[in-house]
Amino acid sequence: MKYQPLKLNFKEFPKKEIKKRSEEFYNMIKTRRSVRNFKVSKIDDEIIKNAILAAGSAPSGANLQPWHFVIIKDKNIKKEIKKAAEKEEFNFYSYKAPKEWLEALKPLGTNNKKDFLVKAPILIAIFEQKFTEDINNSKIKNYYVKESVGIATGMLIASLHYSGLSMLTHTPSPMKFLNKILKRPYSEKPFVLLVVGLPIKNCNVPNFAFQKKSIEKISTWF
Repeated sequence: MKYQPLKLNFKEFPKKEIKKRSEEFYNMIKTRRSVRNFKVSKIDDEIIKNAILAAGSAPSGANLQPWHFVIIKDKNIKKEIKKAAEKEEFNFYSYKAPKEWLEALKPLGTNNKKDFLVKAPILIAIFEQKFTEDINNSKIKNYYVKESVGIATGMLIASLHYSGLSMLTHTPSPMKFLNKILKRPYSEKPFVLLVVGLPIKNCNVPNFAFQKKSIEKISTWF
């Protein structure tokens, strides 16, 4: 498909406004925390739709947009996911995880029980797509899939947080059970399961969540 160039409609802000916006975004996003205890309360579908659309605006290799988002609200499906995830997590904590990894996880107090998968009002399963189908149903190989889906996921998280919601990135390994439960083709690979909702009152998060690395440790300037 040949794309016609489109003139960029770009609004340039004054330098002070650019700096102010960067500070506002940082002060907003730095309050994000991974939450494991959610209120049993409904979330307006429009909020989730807007966040998905924001994620879908992410850059991707050749603009092939190699992602698919599955939004789960059905209690029975969430129970299926919880059962399958806990089976994989039991194997992880009992046999698969190296001792160093388990030591790193200790401050979180996590285990194979994942009650948040049914208590949270919404789960969003994000899938990587190896191929894209064109209008003639021909398969086109996607490139930079993980990079593209990772960027889209980051934008989704930022959008949900900006909207006032909390979330947890959940990655039981392997996650192929999501293909079966959610009826996704096996040409797709689960990337992450995002648990979304509002935190319970007086919700606790690990102390080290506030200990982010300094700018000196995470960047190099030339």
